Amino acid sequence: MGIAKEFREFAVKGNVIDLAVGVIIGGAFGKIVDSVVSDLIMPIVGLVFGKLDFSNLFVVLGTVPPGVPSTLDALRKAGVPVLAYGNFITVAVNFAILAFIIFLMVKQINRLKREAPPAPPAPPAAAPEDIVLLREIRDSLVRRG
Repeated sequence: MGIAKEFREFAVKGNVIDLAVGVIIGGAFGKIVDSVVSDLIMPIVGLVFGKLDFSNLFVVLGTVPPGVPSTLDALRKAGVPVLAYGNFITVAVNFAILAFIIFLMVKQINRLKREAPPAPPAPPAAAPEDIVLLREIRDSLVRRG
């Protein structure tokens, strides 16, 4: 029973739950970024650079058997070693966009934290009764000389 109790205490700690929420939201956010890159940005890049499709960029590293079309899927199915760097370019662009968006979010959060008005200073705590009495005695002695 001790292990179950320890695990429950560990699992309900604030930072563990925060981490779980962050991972879930991060996974969903990653899908959004993938869609933005593949559906919005890459078509524009393809338009600018002449209908360039990064996913089909590759270099054949072996010999191609006769009759196999020179497409990435066909070469992979035929077992021909290929260096598919186009997919890497797509993933790198996804990462760069995701990193930039996270940078902008963190920058905005930091700006909002700096703009938060400082809390008003707490009023000084009242001195305990014995301290007040000692101060009165001291002041009385100082006046007597």
